[in-house]
This record gives sequence, C-alpha cells and structure tokens, in this order.
Amino acid sequence: MQLPLLTLPRAVPALSKRPTQDSIPPTREERERVRAIAVKYVEREKPVIPLSLEELRIHADKVLAATDFDPKFRDYIAVVIDSEANREALAAVPYERRLLLMPKCLRVEDRCPAPFDEFGLLCKQCGLCTIQDLQNEAERLGYAVLVAEGSALVMAIIQTGKIDAIIGVSCLSVLEKAFPYMEAAAIPGVAIPLLQDDCKDTGIDVEWVWDFIHLTSDDRTYRLDLDAIRDEVETWFSPESLDEILGSGDTVTEQISRAWLAKGGKRWRPFLVACAWRALHDDPLAPFPADVKKLAVAVECFHKASLVHDDIEDADEFRYGEKTLHAEHGVPVALNVGDLLLGDGYRLIAETEAPPAVRSAMVKIAADGHRALCLGQGAELTWANDPRPLSPIEVVDIHRRKTAPAFEVALRLGAAYAEADAGLHKILSAYSEALGIAYQIRDDLEDLTNGDGDDLTAGRPGFLLAVAYERAKDEDRDLLEAAWRRAAGVDPDRVREAVDRLGAVDRSQQMLDSYKEQAVRTLMDVQNPSLKGLLRRVVSKIFSIEIKGWCSEFEARNASGRPAGTEAVG
Repeated sequence: MQLPLLTLPRAVPALSKRPTQDSIPPTREERERVRAIAVKYVEREKPVIPLSLEELRIHADKVLAATDFDPKFRDYIAVVIDSEANREALAAVPYERRLLLMPKCLRVEDRCPAPFDEFGLLCKQCGLCTIQDLQNEAERLGYAVLVAEGSALVMAIIQTGKIDAIIGVSCLSVLEKAFPYMEAAAIPGVAIPLLQDDCKDTGIDVEWVWDFIHLTSDDRTYRLDLDAIRDEVETWFSPESLDEILGSGDTVTEQISRAWLAKGGKRWRPFLVACAWRALHDDPLAPFPADVKKLAVAVECFHKASLVHDDIEDADEFRYGEKTLHAEHGVPVALNVGDLLLGDGYRLIAETEAPPAVRSAMVKIAADGHRALCLGQGAELTWANDPRPLSPIEVVDIHRRKTAPAFEVALRLGAAYAEADAGLHKILSAYSEALGIAYQIRDDLEDLTNGDGDDLTAGRPGFLLAVAYERAKDEDRDLLEAAWRRAAGVDPDRVREAVDRLGAVDRSQQMLDSYKEQAVRTLMDVQNPSLKGLLRRVVSKIFSIEIKGWCSEFEARNASGRPAGTEAVG
C-alpha cells in the first residue's frame, strides 16, 4: 500500500519558558501532583459549589496539612481544588452556553499585531501565541470567547443570561478578585492560573485548558479513570493471566516467550485496545470480556516480537535494564521466540468469538500493520547499509512506518471488535500516524536527556540529528555529517553539544507538540462523543508526566496519620 506524501504539520506556538512566580509550583511535575491530589481530595470530600474564597482556603489548608507542599502554594492549591469541584457542573453545560475568558498577556506582546476594541483583543491569527489555537477550537465547539480582563466585564456578560459556565485563564491575583463575583453569580466556573503575574508574555499549562474546554457530559467516558484501566491491563500480563489467555505453555520455548511477554514496557498498545473497545461499548463501566483481553495480549505479542528482531538487527545488548533476549539465549533461540510471538498474536485474534467477518477484518488489520512495520524497519536497515544525512521529513517518514502501525493496529482491533464503521477506521489511522510520530520524537528527546542509548551514539536516524544537520554550517556540518555517516572517531559529546546549540531540542519539542495537536485534530469528525473524548485524553495521558502511586500514598497517609514521602515521577 502506497502511503500518502508526508508534510510536516504547522508548528504550534512555542510556550513561555520563563520561571513561574513564587506562589506557583515551579515545575510541571509539581503542578501535576497538585492536580492529582486535588482530584482525589474532591472525590473524597465532595465540597459543595459554589465555594467562597474562605472555604477554598480551608480546603487548601487541609491539603497542605496532609502533604509536603510549600504553604506559599496555598492559593494555587485552592484554585485547583475549586476547578475540580466544578468539573461535573461544567460538563453538564452545553458548549454554546459557555464563555472562555483569556488574558491578553498570553500574547507575545512585542510582536503581537492584534488591535483592541471595547471587548478586548481582536486576534489576527498570526500564530505567535496559544491564543489563536485556543480561541479557534473553543469557537468551533460553540463557545463565546473573549481575550480581555476585568471582573466587571465578566459580570456584565453573566447578566446577559446567555452564559451558564465560565472557563477563565488568569493570574492568581485577578482570580482572587473574581471569585466573589463568580460565587455571587452561582454559575459553574473553572480557572487555570497563569504561571506568571507580571502581565507580559505569560505562560500557561495549555493542556489543562484543552482538557476543560472539551469537557462534556455527552462523553460517557469522561469519568473513567484511565490509570485504573492501565492498571487492569497490566494484570493481564501476570504469568497466571497469560496462561489463562494463551493456554498452557509447558515447553522451554513457550516459557521463554511468556517471560519476555511479561517483561517491562508501558503497555500503551494493549491499553489502546481496551480504550477503543470501552469507548464504543454501550456501557462504559462494563467489565472487559475475554476476547478484548486476547486482542490486547495479541498486540503486545506483535510488539514484543518486533523488539526481539530489532534488538538483533541493531545488536543491542540491553532492554528494560536487563539483557536482551538474544544476549541471554542466543540469536537462534531469540529469532524462534520472536516468530512464536507473531504466531500467538494471530492465533489469539482467530480464537476470539467475534463474527467471522469481524475476525477476518481483524486479521487483515494486524497483517497490514505487520507489513507496514516491516517495510519501515526495512527502510531503516537499507539506510544503515549506506548511511547518509536524512532530512527531518525523511526521518519522520521512517517513524510513521515503524511506530505508527502498532498504535493503529491496537486502536483498530478494539474498534473492529466493537464493529465500528469504515469512516471511523480511517480516522483512527490518521490519529495513529500523528500519535506514533509524536511518540517517536518524544523517545528521541528522552534518550538524549537520559544520555543512554540515544540515536546520536547508536547510529540510528533520529529527528534531533536531522534538524541539527539541516541548520548546521562549516565545522558543525562536517561534524554532524560524520555522525550521520557513522564515521570513526566522532565524539558523541561534541555531537550532543552541537545538537543543543543549534536549537534542535527546542525544534523537536515544538514538532512533538505539533503532532500531538494534529492527533487531536484528526478527531474532529468522530461522531461518538465518548470515543472522541477518550482518545483526546489518551494523548494527554501518553505524553503527560505520570504521577503513579502518589495519590494512594497520600490517602494511606491520611488514613494512618503517618508521614509519607513523594514518589519519583516517571
């Protein structure tokens, strides 16, 4: 199958990298912790809205008393608690009865061409800041949008009777002044605090805004705990569960295969099978049937088989912090186990109790994905036989052939089992392509940060090196060309330094964000609100900072009165 020509997506505006103000947690990791704690706190305490500023500070003090957060974050914690307390009420309000209020200081002030009128900033859609994207998406959904400040203006809009809920982006000091008006109006409102309060070139956790503006009760899955789904999916890979799903496996080859299947990894592909099926099922709380577990294990079989073969082809000795399969058992055994995993994957699909036409369609989906992935790996191996510099778009083309098919197979198997129509399969293919490319760019960035097995030193085509080479001149270009051609004696530290100095990291991060946005935009024509909402949240889940276990530890501390430490995020 010939893939369509590839073009890079429009670059999303770069977010401000300025330090946060003193009363805002300085890192995204800490802010996500605050949010995770607030979600659990609201679930347990069930505060009744509207909440006065005094009530919110009492709730914030309770959170502070039970955690190790710095007391200077008290007002920030209060705002986050208020937003979570209002989440359900906001979801019940139709988009066309909501107002999105943003401050003009989100713009790049020195370069912004937008004029003002009595209602605020008139965005010129120049693409320099996030205002354009947020405004366009909110208006597409039906929101009224204002880029302006002032509680008096908010009250005037509320008094028109045309607005039943507000999503506000503002600094803490303005939010503090606005709370009495919001409480008096008694309409649901959520607030996302700006990261700075100096009224110029401010920043925001923009994914939080995207989360709230898409929130709707039409999405039957918006209350679903995605972490709980991931945890349940993980249980399907215990030795006992694998024996139940795959059948007994007493031979040495089967035991090696299942031990490899049970090893590490993030289980994103099985998770996507489960999510697609659940979103399309009439009852979003229904237990997962045995067939969905078979499909989830099948996609992990395909994934783990590809890793076995990749490790051999790349001569990698370690994966998941342990020896690779061929390093431990030898190449012949590893090749055979990889082949067995492929066979088991197809067998599981064929053994489902789906109607024959659905089973046939699922086998074809898996076979098409398998073929695409092999052609992607073939493209990389062909390059490795005659290495040369690649452009960013050539690297992205390899990424979409190597990584995207696995996501596509996972989502489409779950959708096919739920008997989704052809139109939805087409959308899932486009969504998977953007998701897969973003995922691979994120991997490139993380590998560089970790300094462990990155493409720069492993001699694999990577996005960072492609961007850096495209920008390099003179000595830098000679150095990076030598790196591309795997020349002897290239100093990897010099290569990393050049990549960083040439702005390749920032450009790669920008492209990562652009592909995430492209994945979300592919969902515009999805007619099922539950699937649409869930897939949008899946993007946030895969690419956000994970706060696993911290909340349960917090709850345990509350219950026992014992101090608890924070868990490393990763």
